[in-house]
Amino acid sequence: MATHTLDITAEHCPMTFVKTKIKLAQIPKGDVLEVLLKEGEPLNNVPKSATEQGYEVLSVHQVEGDTWRVTIRK
Repeated sequence: MATHTLDITAEHCPMTFVKTKIKLAQIPKGDVLEVLLKEGEPLNNVPKSATEQGYEVLSVHQVEGDTWRVTIRK
């Protein structure tokens, strides 16, 4: 389903959404970005910030341990 993937599991806020926003700016409208991130601040902030910026958060799922997958449509 995702057409693009971004792994920000090694990043910390505020860089998590900065990198997500940069990647979203690079993909065509309507495409889907799969973001891998850690729980805590990134998991709280990335979906919220994406929604505030007008993107559609399609899903938020735990992958393994403290790693999560957030799927966003531009």
